[in-house]
Parts: sequence; structure tokens; C-alpha cells
Amino acid sequence: MSYVSHLEGAIDAAVLPARTLQTLHVGRPIWVRYDLDAVRDRVDRDAIATRAATLWRYHELLPAEDPDHVVTLGEGMTPLLECPRLGAALGLERLLVKDDSQMPTGSFKDRGQTVAITMAKFFGQRRVAIPTAGNAGGSMAAYAARAGLEAWVFMPEDTPQINQLEALQTGARAFLVDGLINDCAQIVAAGREPMGWFDLSTLKEPYRIEGKKTLGLELAEQLGWQAPDVVIYPTGGGTGLIGIWKAFQELAALGWIESATMPRMVAVQSEGCAPIVRAYDRGERFAEPFAGASTIASGLRVPVAVGDFMILDAVRASAGTAIAVDEASILEGMRLAARCEGLVICPETAVCLGAAERLRGSGWLAPDARVVICNCGSGRKYPHLMTAALPRLSSAEPCDWDRLLQGPGP
Repeated sequence: MSYVSHLEGAIDAAVLPARTLQTLHVGRPIWVRYDLDAVRDRVDRDAIATRAATLWRYHELLPAEDPDHVVTLGEGMTPLLECPRLGAALGLERLLVKDDSQMPTGSFKDRGQTVAITMAKFFGQRRVAIPTAGNAGGSMAAYAARAGLEAWVFMPEDTPQINQLEALQTGARAFLVDGLINDCAQIVAAGREPMGWFDLSTLKEPYRIEGKKTLGLELAEQLGWQAPDVVIYPTGGGTGLIGIWKAFQELAALGWIESATMPRMVAVQSEGCAPIVRAYDRGERFAEPFAGASTIASGLRVPVAVGDFMILDAVRASAGTAIAVDEASILEGMRLAARCEGLVICPETAVCLGAAERLRGSGWLAPDARVVICNCGSGRKYPHLMTAALPRLSSAEPCDWDRLLQGPGP
């Protein structure tokens, strides 16, 4: 049984029917709303811990009509890792990393796709399409294959090659587009009627955000049903940040956490593409398109976000902030996490390390704050950012141990 009560226009709170196929409302995203009173009456929070360790353990707060018919690859309940050495390097005593690189396709995109593809199949869709600049295409293709749906993926021509190949490998019809992700999105939008596909673009249907919401649900459970002080999140389309904030709002309404301990949300972007940060700094609710968007963190290269106001609302409602970091800090952040903790983080996550260091330096972050950084994907998908020339040894000669000690190291 689903506890979904209705859908709601995010821009105007219009009530929409829940069990009909929905995309945007007046050009803006849609919330899924639940009968939280019924959930509170019928669900024992502590009993959730006895369920299978996947994100579907929270099925009462997800939109699937029948949890036995979800499209799943076993995603969810990823580790929440204490990172003392990385924290010390950033001036933080209680740094935690939520490591979604351990999801089935190596990225947090799986959270949204398991729910979105489940609902697409429920509504009888046979063909799905998505614009992507990184991990979303491969994730969508994998879940579409799992569900027996036909997948179409459109990506900028400079999308990392591994992301291109994983979409092809899982059977998608994949294409490179001369442009940015918003140009890919225009192709997907134009093909809705002639191609008959369901558009799984970020926030252009209501269900990917429900999957991303489980990041917040897992965080609360892993912290003993408490909220962290701060969540620092890399922000492109913003679904993850919006979803985490929605999760904590619902948990507070259920009485499963104390509303007085809600986390401050930090949206982080690269200076090469920072429309949300620019709007935040100007005190605006909507972001202007970012001209000349360019960053090596391809998942952050989103010059126009349809959920811009939802991101900014969450940041402000949580007493959080938005901050942009320079491109040079991205590679250094990837190296720092690997050397300090053995974590091979994606470039999108690396921007959060630079943001944490700056926020700690300004005093916005207290040294003893419990801070969570979300690692959205595996850095191993970006081999082009990890080049190195190793010194060579001869197998025919004995090792000069002193020379080895003087050679390159961390």
C-alpha cells in the first residue's frame, strides 16, 4: 500500500492527483506528498532497522504502490564513514562522508533511478529518455534494462568516456550532442510526442527526488535518528540537496527526529558554473542562466536548473549557505581524500572539501560541528583526471633502497 496522498506543484502548492502520470506543473517541478499521520500511526520507526538494508526499507515514505514489484539492484544504506584525518586537514573534528560510490552503478544517481523507473513501469511506460552530463545516463540505462524498458540517453560530446560506455553497455540508445546538458534536454523534450518516451530529466518528473530523499533518511537512521549539524552537498540540478531537506522535514513532521536539530544545508558549485551561488548572493529566489559554463566536474555543469528556487528555498530555510570554489581546488580535493582516507571521490564531491575549508576558515563552520559531505560517485569513473608517470625499476638489478626512499611519494 502506498501512503501517497497527492502531488503538489512546487511553485504554487496546487493539489494534483497522485496516481496519474505527471511531469511538470506550469513549467516547474512537483512534490510527492504523503499521509504522514497514517505513517506515524502504523509504522514503528525502530522496526525499520530489522528490514533489508536497501533504500526500499523506507517504502512507506516512497511512492511505489507495491514494494514487492520495485525495480531494484539492491541500492541503498551506503556507509557513513568517520574521516578524522581528512577532517583534521580541513579543520573539522567530526567529519563524516556518506559514500554513495558504493551504489550498484557507482553513483548516487541510482537512488533516483530505482524509484523513477519503478514508477515509469507502474504507469505503463515502455520507453524512457534522459539528458545527462555524467552518471545519470548509465544509471538510468541500467535500471531500464532491469525493468525491461527501452532507454534513450543524450549527453554532451565531452561527457567522460566511461559514462558514455556504461550507457551503451546496458543497452541504451546513446547519442553525443554538440552542446551542454540543457541542449540535450531540449532534444528529450522535443521527442516526447513523436517518440513517445517518458522524460526522466532532473526534476521534470516527481519521483527521482523521492529516491534521492533516502540519503537523508539513511543519514538520520545511521546517526541514531538525529540530524547532522551541516550537510555539504555538490549542486548541479540540485535533486540530492532538495531531497535530503525534504527527508528531514518529513522526519520532523513524523516526530522521528527533533525539529530543533534540523541540518544546515550548503549548496556547493564550481566557479565555472555557479548560477545558484550567484542567485543566493544576490538574495534572489530564481537563478539566471550561467553563460559560458565550464568545469571538470561534469555533473555540476548545469547552467539552468528547473528546480533553482527549490534549492535556494532549502538553503535559506535551513539557515545554510551557497558557495563556489575555484577549479584548481577540485583535483587537489580528490588527491586529499584519497591520501587521507583512501576514498576515491568524484570531482563533484571534491568541491565540497574546498567549500568546507573555506567555511571553516571564515568561522561559518565551528571546528566541532558534525559535518556530512556526500560522495556522489566513484572517482574511478574519471581516469582522465588521474594521470601519473611512475618511476621504473629494473628486474635485472638489485634494488637501491636508499634511492627508493628518496623517490616520489605522497
